[in-house]
Amino acid sequence: MNVIYFIMQQTFFFMMPLLIVALGGMFSERSGIVNIALEGKMLLGAFASIFFINQVQSAENVHLDGHPLLLLALLVAAATGVVTALLHAFASITLNANQVISGVAINMLAPAFAIYTARIFGETNTQQVFFNNTFRIESVPVLGSIPFIGPMFFQNTYITTYLGFLILIVSAFALYKTKFGLRLRACGEHPQAADSVGVSVYKMRYAGVLLSGALAGMGGLILIIPTAVNFNATVSGYGFLALAVLIFGAWKPQRIVLAALFFGLLQAIAAGHSGIPALRDLGIPVHFYRMVPFVATLVVLAITSSGKARNAAPRAAGEPYDKGNR
Repeated sequence: MNVIYFIMQQTFFFMMPLLIVALGGMFSERSGIVNIALEGKMLLGAFASIFFINQVQSAENVHLDGHPLLLLALLVAAATGVVTALLHAFASITLNANQVISGVAINMLAPAFAIYTARIFGETNTQQVFFNNTFRIESVPVLGSIPFIGPMFFQNTYITTYLGFLILIVSAFALYKTKFGLRLRACGEHPQAADSVGVSVYKMRYAGVLLSGALAGMGGLILIIPTAVNFNATVSGYGFLALAVLIFGAWKPQRIVLAALFFGLLQAIAAGHSGIPALRDLGIPVHFYRMVPFVATLVVLAITSSGKARNAAPRAAGEPYDKGNR
């Protein structure tokens, strides 16, 4: 049973950033803006928030730690993601630039900016930013004592796990049960029709991209906190894995969570195979386990390249909107 608990806990650590970032990509692409800049937004969000935690923890006259510090860091990560998303939104929506090229530019800018800034302001003159992990919850009161469920969901966990499920519920409700969600989906399917009934396509697309930036920035921090003790100017390709989750999930929250669970499980096995006796005893090289999630990504993308899967994408995604051309 301990192995099952270990696998599930590790799965949640890797699943949550994929889920949150994929939901962010969903809002952007549902509005009609292709967003392959999730990797860059994750990276900058992780860098800014971990640097914030580092500075607060090293300050002598500031006594802030634990969950209050983590929640503030999440706000820093979200704000950083929004600022980064503004660049993508301005280029893609206002300037009608190619959305893929804009995303690639952000993905190239993000690691260079993080490395340069970390080396200037970091304590060790390297690209690494260290922090003290004081955010782990050993056991949630009462819930952690429940047999089977407690050790699996409420022990050795982080508040970010529960935040991820909350974001999932709010995202699904906002997309399908509110006027905002209806208008957002309309702008991604038929922007001219939305414009004809008074919906501002530009504003809705800006909202979708900025939401994606906030969630991607938070996802960067949520990835680093449970899985590392420092930020090393990379999020290990999780932004691109989140894109695969988004596509595999057919741009729908209820399917995205299942795709995130699948990829999270693969990542958990890749990272924690040495703690699983059945896999450790096989003697398979570690590099094999590390490449499994990315091989699975290629397989999933090959499957979803069929005509039926392509039809699940928002019809107007990637197409600049010209208000004067109806």
